Order: sequence, then C-alpha cells, then structure tokens
Amino acid sequence: MDVTLLDEPFQVTKEQVDFYQKNAFIKIKEFLSPEIVAHFNAVISKKVAELNKVDVPINQRDTYGKAFLQLCNLWVQDEEIKKLILSKRLAKVAADLMQVDGVRIYHDQALFKEAGGGITPWHADQYYWPLSSDKSITIWIPLQETPLEMGPLEFSAGSQEILLGRELSISDESEQVIQKNLKINNFPHTIEAFDIGEVSFHSGWIFHRAGANTSGKTRKVMTVIYMDKDMILKKPENDGQKNDWETWCPGVAIGETIDSHLNPVVF
Repeated sequence: MDVTLLDEPFQVTKEQVDFYQKNAFIKIKEFLSPEIVAHFNAVISKKVAELNKVDVPINQRDTYGKAFLQLCNLWVQDEEIKKLILSKRLAKVAADLMQVDGVRIYHDQALFKEAGGGITPWHADQYYWPLSSDKSITIWIPLQETPLEMGPLEFSAGSQEILLGRELSISDESEQVIQKNLKINNFPHTIEAFDIGEVSFHSGWIFHRAGANTSGKTRKVMTVIYMDKDMILKKPENDGQKNDWETWCPGVAIGETIDSHLNPVVF
C-alpha cells in the first residue's frame, strides 16, 4: 500500500485556524483517502486483536470499560502504524491549528468501541496529562464511516474555557456534572457523523464525549496526541498524570522539556 500521502502537506485555511482557535476543535473532510483508511483499518485491527487482553463480557464492565477497548503507543510496536502516527500531514496541521512552531508525539491510542459498547462520558483529556500549557491536540481518525448509531465524537464548542469538571476523570460523575454545567452555560453541542477520510482535531481542555454503539459493528478509531515541541513537564496533580509521566515521558524531570525517546519531534 502506497502511504506517501501521509507526508504530503494539507493546507488549512485561515478560516479553519480561526474556527479551531475559537472552538478548540475542528472536523476536516477528505483529510485521508478511503484507501488509506481501509489499509490502516486492517493493520490496526490486526494489532489490536493481537494485543488485546480484555476478556470480561461487556455487560460486566464498569462505565469506563464499556466505553472502549484501549491500546496505546502502537507506533512503537508496528512499523506500518508508525507511518500514520508520525505522519507529517497530521503533524503539520496540528501545529498550524495550535499556532506553534512544531509538535512532538505524546502518545497514540486505538479506541475500539465494541457493538453494544456504552457511552464515553463527558471529559477533558488533559485531566490525565502532566503538561504545562494547553498546546496539546488529539487527532481522532475513524477507521470506517461512523454514523450516529456508532457513537462518533461529540464536542462542546468553546468549553475549553470552563474550569468546572477539569478535576474529574472519565466516569458516571463526569457525565452528570459536566453535562449539567454545559447545559446551564448553553455551550453549542456538536453531534455529527464522520464520513470516510474525515478526521477531527481537538484541544486537551475541550469537553467532549461519545454516544453508545448501537450499530452491531465495532467502531474502530485511531487517535494521535501531539503537543507543542517545547512542552514542559509540570508536577502531576493526580494519579493519572503521575502514571502518564512515568509511562509516556520516561526520564523527563519536572520543569524540563518533554523530549524522551517516546516523544520525538514529528514536525
């Protein structure tokens, strides 16, 4: 499979940058070709099946466990997946949207929401990340067309300014508390299907969720998390951030640039 498109530039417009800066997310259609999406669907599905160790029936899991199967840093375990995760096409758009000079990889995640999988509760990703600024971005890459019944990503536009709820991990509590606060403050709620090749970019502090998967098929998604290449490691404020420090930023000291062997500059 020719994946050279992954290093061909994609020029975002000023309007797209402005939209991201205001809303902290953006969806971009036809970002990847259907052929590339199908190729990585096969490659990533094979690796997830190989590495997945979850054997508890879905109806016996907690809310987090029902939300998705999660496998991380596949880029260090598979050379083909590495081509996607360290793609110049993805990284340059991430840098342009965040208005930074370059980005490093923080880590990747395969998120497979099985048939019958539950909601992914409202949350902000950066609750888990010991990062000193908001210059972080997650690229959400569906590996198939993702209609509403599959549980595509939903965003609360502009909610990166809200502080209430940032202290909550993904849970029933975060779903209830954050949802109530977003409604009270009347933030726009975007719920849309994803076409083949359409991807989204969202900031670490924007609140987002996903619905249940009632389609009868697994919703397969690959995510890539980039950060400003000059990102500084801050002192962890919870156990999740401490775990992320040890797992994704090995050997980096508090107050230093996050530049371990797991955090190469991509663009």
